Amino acid sequence: MKNLFLCSYFAGVKDIFKDFMNNDTERKKVLFIPTANIDEETKFLIDETKEVFKSLGMEVEDLEISKLDEKTIKNKIEKTNYLYIGGGNTFYLLQELKRKNLIDFIKNRVNSGMIYIGESAGAIITSKDIEYSNLMDDITIAKDLKEYSGLNLVDFYMVPHLNEFPFEEISKQIVKKYKEKLNIIAINNSQAIIVKDGKFEIK
Repeated sequence: MKNLFLCSYFAGVKDIFKDFMNNDTERKKVLFIPTANIDEETKFLIDETKEVFKSLGMEVEDLEISKLDEKTIKNKIEKTNYLYIGGGNTFYLLQELKRKNLIDFIKNRVNSGMIYIGESAGAIITSKDIEYSNLMDDITIAKDLKEYSGLNLVDFYMVPHLNEFPFEEISKQIVKKYKEKLNIIAINNSQAIIVKDGKFEIK
């Protein structure tokens, strides 16, 4: 049973997430992967997201996958019921996930009931292939990424930050370029996509 919460900006959908969790957030522990956020100017978003979780009564445990070994990472993901993967560079994130052989591992955990929370890049990687997001993210940062297959947890391609600064034009360009080729679902910073049992709805 798949259970995913996908958004552009987690702090902007706090109440939607609370409803998604049926207000049952107290004493829940979330494993927090900030790896995609490689831009110093946006590091504040990591703290902002953590504060949202904490304000809901959830405990946050950091998991920086670029700095830990595969066995340690998998052990932590195996034990958690809630996995959050944050925003930043989607290609760098995918590169690091593949380096630690986490694609199938995370997919299997989600299919086994682990709740997946993806923000921006963390939401984009749930699609079958992330190449469509190369207008938004610098693909050259991920020098060791040879192909772009994602987690393949959803049958659509999420475009975050629709009409939101500073991505107004880029988000529109992606939609325009791929709307005839891919099942594009674009959302703004106040919306979330909730996936349950193969069906999804936008809140």
